[in-house]
Amino acid sequence: MSDESADGGDAEDPVDEPEQPTESPDEPLPTDETDTDAEHPVETDGEGVVGEHHDHSGEPEYPDPDDDVGGISTPPDDEEMPLADHIEEMVLRLAVVLLVGAAGTAIGLLWASQAIEYIWLNVFPYTVDEVPPPHIYHPLELWLTRIKLSALLGIMVALPMFVYQCYLFMRPGLYPHERKYYLAAVPTSVVLAGIGMLFSYLLVLPVLFQYFTFYAEGSANIAYALGETFDLIITLIGFLAIVFQIPLFIMLAIMMGVTTRRWLAEKRLYFWAAFAGLSFMFTMDPTMMAPILVAITMILLFEGTLLVLKWVGRE
Repeated sequence: MSDESADGGDAEDPVDEPEQPTESPDEPLPTDETDTDAEHPVETDGEGVVGEHHDHSGEPEYPDPDDDVGGISTPPDDEEMPLADHIEEMVLRLAVVLLVGAAGTAIGLLWASQAIEYIWLNVFPYTVDEVPPPHIYHPLELWLTRIKLSALLGIMVALPMFVYQCYLFMRPGLYPHERKYYLAAVPTSVVLAGIGMLFSYLLVLPVLFQYFTFYAEGSANIAYALGETFDLIITLIGFLAIVFQIPLFIMLAIMMGVTTRRWLAEKRLYFWAAFAGLSFMFTMDPTMMAPILVAITMILLFEGTLLVLKWVGRE
């Protein structure tokens, strides 16, 4: 045999083997965590709890309650307190208001008799000689009238303290801009209460007693009882001091975002009905004149406030 044939029988054709891929040390290997994050994106529920996200211990992570979550934040001084502590604080602040009111009532008792005489001579639309004398129908009527009139003074003195103590009680739960509105409301409330009392004393009461006189003139001689007459006077003066807070309440509610001028205007008939119900509940008299005057005053204050808000462009 020739060398060529021998070589051809023993030699085999070379086989191409596939090349093994080489790993580059610079490229990071994919991990299960990366794949999981890509397949399941992080989502939050309505309370800001992060879903499908765990720390190394396997427990879900929750956001800090003091941080803003979903646009919802808490006031800077807001903190959790037990209900018993809230009740205790409220009782103490009310005690301060009652002490101030009691002090004002005690001071008013010193000049109660002079105040009764002055009011009686000026509340009737007559000259001093034509004013009908008061009548007393039971022994304690004069003293009870003095106490009631002095209590009205105590309420006037305690009103700003009451508003301020309410502010201190709610202060931790108020934002800075809400605190500013509330502090501005304290002197405004006192001024409006004074205006309401003057409005009652100078306008409403003379009109009311003029109507009473006209109502009974020619049919009977009017004998005004001291106690019942001052009950009506004190009720009207005190109630109108509260009624004149309506513009302040509306402004505060709109500034703090509780309501809008447009919504109040749309619901005006409901407010008118509520005003009429309150006036007939607290200022009832047999002729029905007092509640009508008070209801008209409340409606005018409500509509006047809405008109001013519309004029300044506050919707």
